[in-house]
Amino acid sequence: AHVKLAPRIRHGAVTRDGGMYLGNPGAVSLALANDVPILPCFIDGAREAAPIGGRVRLRPITLRFGEPQPASADMVWANMALHMAADPRALLGQWHRMLAHDGFLMFSCLGPDTLVQLRAAYRAMGWPEPAHVFTDMHDWGDMLVAAGYAEPVMDMERLTLTYASPQRLLEELRGLGRNLQPHRFPGLRGRRWQAQLWQALAGLGDGPAGDGPLALTFEVVYGHALKPQPRLPVQGETVLSLDDMRRVLQQGKRDPAQSR
Repeated sequence: AHVKLAPRIRHGAVTRDGGMYLGNPGAVSLALANDVPILPCFIDGAREAAPIGGRVRLRPITLRFGEPQPASADMVWANMALHMAADPRALLGQWHRMLAHDGFLMFSCLGPDTLVQLRAAYRAMGWPEPAHVFTDMHDWGDMLVAAGYAEPVMDMERLTLTYASPQRLLEELRGLGRNLQPHRFPGLRGRRWQAQLWQALAGLGDGPAGDGPLALTFEVVYGHALKPQPRLPVQGETVLSLDDMRRVLQQGKRDPAQSR
């Protein structure tokens, strides 16, 4: 099956308090990457400072940020964000509130087999873990269902990256994120520890004698799910809000070309 969406960001689709203005037609795509969500914003005072057809005036301008309005996005695309969240269940719930009904969530994150070589080297040295424990893809699927998503699909792959030197390996890890392990080293390390670290990393070579390029495994977890339409309770007497009635009527309207 193919997901057919035409997300587009509408210029000016925000209110003065920084929220999404739902009066404009069209879908809103929110890209989430590097654990920094793109939030709606409003430049308050820009119209007064530079009126259309008028002269530019000296006026105070304030940049306001706001939370996305509920059901304002048709898609949430989250690349390598979930495993860095302190409370991933809360983040999944936030995305669920963002999505409109039949909205689509796609994400990727690191899995538990990530950095297995580095973890082994740290254990051999008697050091705390170099990174926090990453969640298994099956647990992500369970959390998606618990958060209200439907039809979750999970997959994973293991990638092996190689590095020419311990310095290059550490440079790559610094760019990928930070260590959220609660029992990590509580303070900065010295030069002696750095020399021990480089020696330990030098033993990660993928050659038969431990030589060759330094190798690290990364498990990448992929997932997607839908936000389903709300189910109406079936009872002897059912009370529906006006919003629920409008939603049911809209679902009943189909394109004649699609019903043939």
